[in-house]
Amino acid sequence: MNIRSLISNSLLIILLLMVQVFLLKNLAVFGVAFGFLYVLGILTQPISIRPVPLMLISFGIGILVDLFYETIGMHAAAATFLAFLRPYWLKAISPSGGYDEGEEPTLNQMGARWFISYTFPLFLAYCGVFFLADQWGTGSFFGALNKILFSSLFSMLLAILVQLLFFQRRRSIR
Repeated sequence: MNIRSLISNSLLIILLLMVQVFLLKNLAVFGVAFGFLYVLGILTQPISIRPVPLMLISFGIGILVDLFYETIGMHAAAATFLAFLRPYWLKAISPSGGYDEGEEPTLNQMGARWFISYTFPLFLAYCGVFFLADQWGTGSFFGALNKILFSSLFSMLLAILVQLLFFQRRRSIR
């Protein structure tokens, strides 16, 4: 990871955290779909990043969101779990030739079909940990499943929209 990508990834995470805290905190579509856009900052880290630093970064990001949401570590736990699962999922959906060194798993670099198959299960895992921890002991298992599914869909839709609008397009040689 060179200094340019380190700075751009850091700025992306800071920007996504600000959008999450100031815009998406009070947004709930029909009371069941919550947007977790800051997770995109974890998901778009370079493929070559090691799991332990990614888990530490994710934990720090989750704690920052927890401070603003007053959720006592639920975002940190879910983000750390997401960072734990990410290398295994990347290996499971690896293309036949493998990944290029330093490649970032973004919509523009990897394509829509690959990106959706990469992000949706990870958003499901993130939302699963978050909402099951949130609903623990209340007996509202089906309500939690409802929030998991619709929040995953809404977060993935937000992630795709942000990437289409703001991420650089891959330049092709023609």
